[in-house]
Amino acid sequence: MTDQHQLPSWPYCFCGPTCQAPIDSHTEKHRGHTERGRSAACDPSATSHLDLPDVLELAPPPSPSPSGESAMNYIIGAFKLPCDISITFADARGRKQVSVKKDNGKTTMVPVFQSMETISGEVSIAPVPGKRIEHMGVKVGLLGQIELYFDRGNFYDFTSLVRELEIPGEIYERKTYPFEFSSVEMPYESHNGTNVRLRYILKVTIGRNYVGNIVEYRDFYVRNYSPAPTINNSIKMEVGIEDCLHIEFEHNKSKYHLNDVIIGKIYFLLVRIKIKNMELEIRRRESTGSGSNTFVETETLAKFELMDGAPVRGESIPVRLFLTPYELTPTYRNINNKFSVKYYLNLVLVDEEDRRYFKQQEIAIYRLLDTPQTS
Repeated sequence: MTDQHQLPSWPYCFCGPTCQAPIDSHTEKHRGHTERGRSAACDPSATSHLDLPDVLELAPPPSPSPSGESAMNYIIGAFKLPCDISITFADARGRKQVSVKKDNGKTTMVPVFQSMETISGEVSIAPVPGKRIEHMGVKVGLLGQIELYFDRGNFYDFTSLVRELEIPGEIYERKTYPFEFSSVEMPYESHNGTNVRLRYILKVTIGRNYVGNIVEYRDFYVRNYSPAPTINNSIKMEVGIEDCLHIEFEHNKSKYHLNDVIIGKIYFLLVRIKIKNMELEIRRRESTGSGSNTFVETETLAKFELMDGAPVRGESIPVRLFLTPYELTPTYRNINNKFSVKYYLNLVLVDEEDRRYFKQQEIAIYRLLDTPQTS
C-alpha cells in the first residue's frame, strides 16, 4: 500500500510532503517549483527559508509628525480675523480719560464726553497681507446700552445711531473712513454698578454673506453736569426712644455735589441710656429690575466716627464730612425704567449692651457744572 499523505489545512508549499515551509514565506521563484517537484529550497535546512528570531523585536513607534505644530497654527489661523479694525476719536488726546474695566477683566483708558457733544473720528480697516475682504457694506453705530447682571448678555439699547461708511464691494488694502455723530443726546451717565452696567460704545460692522460679520467695539464714557440747585433746604433728623433718648441731627442742605462737604450738628436733648459710640455712614442703594425681579444692593461707602464715650444732656457735636475721598456717583432715578441709585446718611448709635439705634435720611448727589474737570 502506498503511503497517503494528507494535505495540511494551512497554506504550505506543495513541492512535497516533507516541506513544512508556508507558501507565503517563499519567494516567487520558490513558488514556481511546485510543478517541477521538490526543490532544494524546500528543505527545512535550506538557507532560502526566512529565519525568524526567537524573540521578535518591536519597531520603535513613529516620531510625531513635524507638521503637527503647523497644523495647530493652521487651525488657529482659520479663526483669526482677516483684517485689523481700529477706531480713533478726533479729539481724544485733548479729552479727559477715565479707567474702564472691559469684559475680559482688563482696564483701559477711554475719553469722556457729555450729552449734546459731537462725536467724530476715523475707522481704519487693514486686511491681512495677501487677503481681500468681500463685504456687503461697512457701517459704524453709536449705541447706549443697559445690561442687568442677572440677565447678563441681553443689552437694552436706549440710543442707537448708524452711519454707512462703505457700499458692498471688496477691500484689498488699508482703508480709512471718517465718521461724525453731531450733537448726540446722551441723557444718562455711564455707570458700572454692582448689578447693572450702563455704557456707550462705537460699533463697526463689516457685513458678510456666507460667514459671520466682522465686528469691533470701542468704549467711551459719558458724564453729565448740573447747575447748583436753586432750592436746597436743610434737613433735621430725630432719633428717639420714649423717655430714654432724644437726639436731633441737623445738616445744612439736602443736595450735595461730588466734591461737597456735609456740615451739621448733633444735639442731645435727652440721654437716659449709656451710649458707647456714634457713627455717621454714607450708604448707596442700587435697585435693578421691577416687580418680582427687583434686586436691591446696599453698600456702605464711608464710616465717620462722631463720638466715643457717653454724652450728656445738652451737649452738641459738630459734623464735617468731606465727600471727595469716596467713589460716589450722582443720584440716578429710574434710569430707562431699569435701575436706580440713591444715597443715604445713616446715623448709628451703640449702647454699652451693643444695641444699635439708627436713623436714615436720603440725600441727593449731583455733578456740579461749574467744576466739571475736578469732579
